[in-house]
Amino acid sequence: MHTNCVIAALQASPTIAWPYPHWQLQDVLPAPVTMALMAWRPGARFIGGDSGGQRAGRNGQRLFITPSLRATSPALDRLARLFDARCTRDMFTTRCAARLENTSLRLELCLDTDGFWLEPHTDIGAKRLTLLISLSMGAQAADWGTDIMTAEGMPVARASGVFNSGLLFIPSAQSWHGFVPRPLNGVRRTLIVNYVGPEWQATGELAAPPVHAKTGQSAWATGTECATGLYSGTKRF
Repeated sequence: MHTNCVIAALQASPTIAWPYPHWQLQDVLPAPVTMALMAWRPGARFIGGDSGGQRAGRNGQRLFITPSLRATSPALDRLARLFDARCTRDMFTTRCAARLENTSLRLELCLDTDGFWLEPHTDIGAKRLTLLISLSMGAQAADWGTDIMTAEGMPVARASGVFNSGLLFIPSAQSWHGFVPRPLNGVRRTLIVNYVGPEWQATGELAAPPVHAKTGQSAWATGTECATGLYSGTKRF
């Protein structure tokens, strides 16, 4: 049986109900994609520590997988096709009650160093789904996962920072999370996967043209990637 690895990871992950529904996934991405993300060396200005507790503090020094970048990297194009595929979107809808109609895919690679922290926030707004995939290496990286918090900002659990594990949740008024300051003795590498609604203004951050600007149907709507591109031969995508 040919398996989409994102779907397989989600199917194998039970729903954790408290303090809000979330899923902790393992082996989220195929090896060629993780290799491409690990090999991406964008330059020192894209690697940073303290940004005031918000990723927006590094605007202008952030990394997004855009159509132009996809055109230069088959592995990164494969990554975008994997998450934009109809079967993947359908699984998020069925398993997580995500509302992904008329949403666009946003993929950001974050490179954090010592001094980094994130204040408690929910992602509520234009983001319809958040998946944080850990891509850090080293003995201490397992402790570099996202902190799951209460509405008061109290950390109550920590997602795994193990390589190629992921924390998935549907943004809501309860989905508080952040990153409590702690030593980072290397680069904390994270892929953030979001599906964003048509009200998202920063369209230059998207992995494909925004849904409302597309002509015809996207690949996920036609299902071609599920039928051929993601289920080719016996390989696990």
